[in-house]
Amino acid sequence: MLPGITRSTTGIDDVSWNVLGQTYVPKQVSESSMAWHATLPKGTFVPPHIHPTQDEFIYVLEGRFDLLLNGVEAYAEPGDVIRLPRGIPHGIYNKGDSTIKCLFWVAPARRLYDLFWALHNLGPDANPADVVAVSAEHEVDFLPPSET
Repeated sequence: MLPGITRSTTGIDDVSWNVLGQTYVPKQVSESSMAWHATLPKGTFVPPHIHPTQDEFIYVLEGRFDLLLNGVEAYAEPGDVIRLPRGIPHGIYNKGDSTIKCLFWVAPARRLYDLFWALHNLGPDANPADVVAVSAEHEVDFLPPSET
């Protein structure tokens, strides 16, 4: 990692990914961690999944997250930090009427940077089975849908 400043209006190397209808802008990446700014339009979500090799965190800047944390429903609002320890199932949802803006980070970085490139390349109408398969190849395991 090189020392420096990633400006508020850009990502590293001007990268911006469209992942599951959300915009992810990488702000920092090294072997030990990765951070990205995320914009989640209303109605978007990331279904329940597990990071078996990473701890994940989200600092909420704008909007309200609805969450499923290890089977328990919760919510987070601006100024809150969401802690998602490795191995704990979690899903994030924007069920509100406004866009969510937040800063995510993971430690260690592992293969997440490459995963976001792979998901971005699948396009906006990606087959869910392809998303699950590509994610598993990059150490993110999606859970089967709930039967409720």
